[in-house]
Amino acid sequence: MQELESLKKELKDINKQAAKIRELAAEERAEFGKKINSRRQMVLEKIKEVERKLMDVEAEPIDVTAWSGVNEELPEFYSQELGSEHPLMSELERVLSIYQMMGFDIVEARQLDDERHMFDTLNFPKEHPARDGYDTFRTKEGFIPPAHTSTMQHRVLKKYRRQLEQNEKGQIAVVVPGRVFRNEDVDATHEHTFYQCEGVFVSRSCSMAQMLGILREFFEKYYEQKLNIRTQPGYFPFTEPSLEFMIEKPQGLGGKKGDYLEMLGCGMIHPNVLKMAGIDPSEYHGFAWGGGIDRLVMLRYGLSDVRDFESGNLRFLRAFN
Repeated sequence: MQELESLKKELKDINKQAAKIRELAAEERAEFGKKINSRRQMVLEKIKEVERKLMDVEAEPIDVTAWSGVNEELPEFYSQELGSEHPLMSELERVLSIYQMMGFDIVEARQLDDERHMFDTLNFPKEHPARDGYDTFRTKEGFIPPAHTSTMQHRVLKKYRRQLEQNEKGQIAVVVPGRVFRNEDVDATHEHTFYQCEGVFVSRSCSMAQMLGILREFFEKYYEQKLNIRTQPGYFPFTEPSLEFMIEKPQGLGGKKGDYLEMLGCGMIHPNVLKMAGIDPSEYHGFAWGGGIDRLVMLRYGLSDVRDFESGNLRFLRAFN
């Protein structure tokens, strides 16, 4: 394995040197390119050879039923230490408990959905670029691993719309936690798989001011301190007007005065979305929001790499015990 890593590092160095060909005089480029290509080909062949050898090595089978509690000589992977809850799940429970205290019901999102709930019921035009298969994962059968928890918005509105008709103060107040999937280039701040929490609120008299008050209350409860908030215009087909909601980074958690961070998208539910769910937009108004759980947790614990959550790194996970 060490030999393979060394060869790959050498290949990177060769590629860096190859980029310097532009700096050479025209008469020197041919000879330089020939030498670089020859060296690259030699390293590539060595890499293939080492990879073949590694594949041919038969690993010693692991008896997953073995108990190491009374035998300290067994390898570490036999360890029977008590497991613990994933930090994202622990923090998600905290998030949901805050919303429940504020009077919201909980509806769990799906991990496989369809074109209709992903786009049509959310007022996405037929030509919207987000429908492109390069932006959204799809199965061979045409199903979609949801790219946002907003796929549940139509179902929530239909399921709870009778509550609106019960009396003058009838309302829909629901949050939707769920796992979402996006065709992202993975790096320290982007993952293809992460968690979101959607909020949906509908009543006869709700307003944007009420939405901002709910969101501010949530973040202050979660970070256990008073926070300044800020908004800026955004665009989402299913809300109008749409906003990007920011908070001033919490003090004591790496934040500095005047340093704001966008936490979620939000806005007043588009009349077309209400109509599709059988709710009269001339009589009722609504607002919705959606944001990542991973980002919440990273800010709370001063983490810098979102990939750690999905890495399976036991050292990282045990740090939360």
